[in-house]
Amino acid sequence: MSLTFDPADALGSEWRAGRWLGRIDRGDGPSPVLVVDGIVHDMVRVAPTVAELVAQGAFDPAQGEAIGALDAIGLSVDGDVRLLSPIDLQCVKASGVTFAVSAMERVIEEQARGDASAAADVRARLEGRIGGSMRAVVPGSPEAAALKQALIDEGLWSQYLEVAIGPDAEIFTKSPVLSTVGWGAEVGIRSDSSWNNPEPEVVLLVDPAGRAVGATLGNDVNLRDFEGRSALLLGKAKDNNASCSLGAFVRLFDDDFTMDDVRGAEISLRIEGTDGYTLDGASSMNQISRDPEELVRQSLSEHHYPDGFVLFLGTLFAPTQDRDVPGQGFTHKVGDTVAIATPRLGRLVNAVTTSKAAAPWTFGLSALIRNLAARGLLSA
Repeated sequence: MSLTFDPADALGSEWRAGRWLGRIDRGDGPSPVLVVDGIVHDMVRVAPTVAELVAQGAFDPAQGEAIGALDAIGLSVDGDVRLLSPIDLQCVKASGVTFAVSAMERVIEEQARGDASAAADVRARLEGRIGGSMRAVVPGSPEAAALKQALIDEGLWSQYLEVAIGPDAEIFTKSPVLSTVGWGAEVGIRSDSSWNNPEPEVVLLVDPAGRAVGATLGNDVNLRDFEGRSALLLGKAKDNNASCSLGAFVRLFDDDFTMDDVRGAEISLRIEGTDGYTLDGASSMNQISRDPEELVRQSLSEHHYPDGFVLFLGTLFAPTQDRDVPGQGFTHKVGDTVAIATPRLGRLVNAVTTSKAAAPWTFGLSALIRNLAARGLLSA
């Protein structure tokens, strides 16, 4: 897949009005950049990494080098000025089962033991029993505790319901530092997975002090067969080569774009296959069961993140439409194009391949340190 980067598409109609943070490579290595009033400012001499720039709160573009208008510098995935994932040293965290629908689907995966052909029967049995109750309760409330006991008594309790309506959210590490891919890159699914899907999500950028400073779009690629067989396979279901995409840029919070815009975001998803298949979905953040700030608080827990972190907030989207075989629901095929969009953050587009076939991840921490040292960007 070859895409032309268009700011009006990748960042939306407000690309000149918003304040954006990201990373590009002008040929000598990755540099953090700020985009303000549509102009790109290379900030690498202010802070050599996005993580350091965020830690310093160095969001004044006048401190950097203006290199041109975003729509005129020739930004692309594989050209002279390359667009990279917008984060670098941040930990990549994710929250799961934050919507009632996704909680139901995790229970279905578990009950079906990862077998897509059994999912329809399990779904029909569970929906009428707990679907409405799940949507009505506040996690951790006395009503949630009463529902838990009732479901235990009926033999319907699940570890997924524990994190859906219990006091503690599911927070996990999605992928290693520096392993995320950006706008226009290929995303990978394991070659031995037969039941999988994209997960369109809003992702928060959080500084070392635990403050959310901005948001972007993300695809938390998920393997339903692996996680459905056992929750202990979460690592294999979630952490694979090219299995986490972000971008194109992080929109920084300001007077015109706040956490309330995240809370009210309407996220659309479109999947287009080379076989002519299309699927449209949506995720409304106003249906999330835990507030984004609460998920940030639970992510911090009793931990420290000196380089900050990003946090996937979860998704309402859980595709149940059949693609090929009746009753077996949706799964990806190589060549699918996935587009995730919301008006104030733009559109994240990636093509699907296998994790084996995706470009190998070779630029890790050692490579970054060597690159920054060679450019004279490290100081005591």
